[in-house]
Amino acid sequence: MKIAALGVFDALAVWAAAGLLAWHNYGLAAALLIGAALINYAVFNPKAVPARYLLPAFIAMAAMVVYPILYTMFISFTNYGTGHILSQEGAVDQFTNAYYAPPEAKEYPFHAYGNDAGDLRFLLITARDQGLLTRGGGATALEEVSLSAPGFKDEDGDGVPDAIGGYARLSRLKLISKLSDLQETTLSYGESVFRLKDLEKFAEVRKRYDYHPKSEVLTDLVTGKTYVPVKGTFTAADGTKLDPGFQNAVGWDNYLAFFTDDRVSGPFLRVFIWTFEWAFLSVFMTFGLGLSLALMLNDSRLRLRKFYRMLLIIPYAFPGFISALIWAGFFNTEVGIVNRILGAAMSVTIPWFQDPFWARVAVLVVNLWLGFPYMMIIALGALQSIPGEMYEAAVVDGANGWHRFWRITLPNLMIAVAPLLVGSFAFNFNNFNVIYLVTKGLPAIVGAQTPAGATDILISYTYRLAFEGGRGTQYGLASAVSIIIFIITATISLINFKLTGAVEEMSENV
Repeated sequence: MKIAALGVFDALAVWAAAGLLAWHNYGLAAALLIGAALINYAVFNPKAVPARYLLPAFIAMAAMVVYPILYTMFISFTNYGTGHILSQEGAVDQFTNAYYAPPEAKEYPFHAYGNDAGDLRFLLITARDQGLLTRGGGATALEEVSLSAPGFKDEDGDGVPDAIGGYARLSRLKLISKLSDLQETTLSYGESVFRLKDLEKFAEVRKRYDYHPKSEVLTDLVTGKTYVPVKGTFTAADGTKLDPGFQNAVGWDNYLAFFTDDRVSGPFLRVFIWTFEWAFLSVFMTFGLGLSLALMLNDSRLRLRKFYRMLLIIPYAFPGFISALIWAGFFNTEVGIVNRILGAAMSVTIPWFQDPFWARVAVLVVNLWLGFPYMMIIALGALQSIPGEMYEAAVVDGANGWHRFWRITLPNLMIAVAPLLVGSFAFNFNNFNVIYLVTKGLPAIVGAQTPAGATDILISYTYRLAFEGGRGTQYGLASAVSIIIFIITATISLINFKLTGAVEEMSENV
């Protein structure tokens, strides 16, 4: 069974690699085959037993961590985005398959005929009893025919055949259902080429562009203007550009845009500062509330402590995205329950999602609701690990409650909690869910020419830059921002490792 299962796996790997090679994804195909070869080696080699347990983890890490990082880095050095999705070959195909109708173009009424197999034939009426007809089987070449020839059946006598050699004339409704296919159809007759003009006529067309592969020059056959590829766009000498462009390497342009393009650097700086403020305030508020509740729940004199713990942990038990959506409804300016209560009590209506300050307050409140149970749990556990003898000795020495908190509770608490606070900071630094589900990063920053909002943090700004930009998607620029975020987050993680001593422990065990 082991050999049979491995045989099936190898067959699937070879099949997938063949598909990747057909799509010119040589790197992925090589990685897949190397991974399959390593798995076979681990299974058949008796000395490679440890590799049987390590390889799945390494392969999963390579597929879900290493590859996305490397691919994002690659995209960050390109102009990949709206208008530059295709490869250069794909863009050239778009241009060389573009046609135009000259002023003297001929137009002919047409009729389409189909058989039971789904094949189509086209008849262009050129004269009263003459026409141009395609052969069956999907052929597109036209040949002259007489409408009175054998095989042409005109049962209603309107001069248009109702059937041609086993092909029945299609109704207007069926033509509409095949409109996408008709628009892609190109018919040829000698040197002439015909394309669909409307549901009644085919018109003579000519190729618009000619491409010379060696010189990479694209020539407009109408104007005579020539275009050459410049940074992923075919550009003429006078600066005229053609769409679509193609994916091309742009070096450090996406990274330099943060320093040279005010449309990007201006909003980015504001988003960058707010990201740190958001992460710091989120940690400070959630830890402050969580610690306060933990101190109360840790007091043995408090009755019904278990009941209170159960109630206070409820926000942590619900899925975060559901809570965020509910809170977004609560803060709705017009019909939200928060404004309804404020209006009834104090005749106040707060523009939660329209004013930048109140929008930030809203997301902080939501994150406080979602985060304080976690802080309460870890603080409560840390408090219970502090020896009671220390408090008894402090009381004997005359320390009041405030002194005991600052001199005993907080120092001992921070030993266990400080690394978790750093981790919480890193988590909130990339806390996309709360920001996007509650405010979607809005309200917009006044004057910003990129999709940047007052509540956007770097990760939500990157998402909106990639998918909601006014100039279309900008995957290359968004990838550059992602790499910057990765570097910042990695730095925070290193600080966390330093605080926890994880690096030293690992080095000692090596």
